[in-house]
Amino acid sequence: MEVSDKTRRRIRLQDGLFYLLFLTFIGLIAWLSVRYDFEADWTASGRNTPAPQTLAVLEQLQGPVEITAFVTGGNEPLRREIQRLVDRYRRFKADLTLQFVNPDRDPAKTREMGINFDGEMVVRYEGRQEKITQPSEEVLTNALQRLMRAGERWLVFVEGHGERSPSGSAPYDISRLSQRLGDKGIHHRNLNLSKELAIPDNTSVLVIASPQRDFLPGEVKLIQDYLERGGNLLWLMEPGPDHGLTALAESLGVELLTGVIVDPNAQILGIGDPRFALVADYPPHPVTRDLDALTLFPEARALDTESMEDWNARAILETLPRSWAETGELAGEIRMDPGEDLPGPLTLGLALTRTPPAEGNGAEGNDAETQDDKKEQRILIIGDGDFLSNAYLGQGGNLELAMNAIEWLTGDDQLIDIPAKSAVDQRLDLSRTAQGVIGTVFLIALPLGLLLVGLRVWWTRRKR
Repeated sequence: MEVSDKTRRRIRLQDGLFYLLFLTFIGLIAWLSVRYDFEADWTASGRNTPAPQTLAVLEQLQGPVEITAFVTGGNEPLRREIQRLVDRYRRFKADLTLQFVNPDRDPAKTREMGINFDGEMVVRYEGRQEKITQPSEEVLTNALQRLMRAGERWLVFVEGHGERSPSGSAPYDISRLSQRLGDKGIHHRNLNLSKELAIPDNTSVLVIASPQRDFLPGEVKLIQDYLERGGNLLWLMEPGPDHGLTALAESLGVELLTGVIVDPNAQILGIGDPRFALVADYPPHPVTRDLDALTLFPEARALDTESMEDWNARAILETLPRSWAETGELAGEIRMDPGEDLPGPLTLGLALTRTPPAEGNGAEGNDAETQDDKKEQRILIIGDGDFLSNAYLGQGGNLELAMNAIEWLTGDDQLIDIPAKSAVDQRLDLSRTAQGVIGTVFLIALPLGLLLVGLRVWWTRRKR
């Protein structure tokens, strides 16, 4: 078939039109990819998507957030890591911005911001700022949580009676917890009532942590006055004497029962000490929200409540039914004595709430309280302080319970910890049979097949 000049021109025109349309199509795709973003997280654990807790924090941020990252010019991997982290946040908050500063090129700004580490970031929100040194979701979200607080939170620990110290390193102390709280912007200080004779106005929560010596009547009166002004209280107690705090318990409508809680379930789980009380089921309450792990309470006492008009008391921690309050000596074979010991389930955690008195609360000077428009006075009484000590804080769900309790008392119970996401899809586990099949196919059968095909082609060409 003879092809004429007219046919050739028509073919060239068709080819040109095809290339034009093809390039136009590619250009449109490129333009759309720049104008519109689409991302999908197909990982098994969703590790490239912010956690639900992070999304809740982003929803509460009402204004723009500025992040300045100080990264040296030669550290491109760190720059990319920070960029990927912030991009995950920007998908859900468009007014979150990221700026990189090279400390080598801008040393004045680096000194002004007090930057000490490569990769340190400064997060700004509503005129406040936080510095973070790790590019991780938990650290960044915690910084945003702290910036959301309009003022500082102060835990004031009563001292002078052998209480647990928030800065001590002994197993009995609670420095591990205070460090975790400090990471969330909750500060602490000690208070000796016999010396200072007043509770600071900016106290968010007053903490009585397992005293070992008696309070003076005047000290108890200072605490009662603080509560009358609407202050919040965390009271940790132990079995044994009330150390002069009986009047405080009576004013709150709380009865401190005698004896040490004994839980046979602990022995079934391999805990040899009968003084460990276990809590497995939790009522719906902010302190126990999303708590599904066992919490352990070494050497705890039981509590009860009386009818009080102004306080609303709720039991939030109860032992298992097989437990009891042992009033006898914890030696030899321990059994419950009907009529003497109190059978379970027993309450060892009480949450008390009420509307504060009209004259104000114990934190009148705290801007955070004014900003939060707090309308509820909160008290938490727990019949054990060992569960949040350095020795037992990491057991079961003790840490989560302690953090939730402090957040609730400070009025920030909508904020909780972000669990780490495990990359479950980065490892491929194969059975021995599957490994044998894959090895046979790729190491023997496939190379041998290619060799045979090559020999076949060589032999065919040689015979021509």
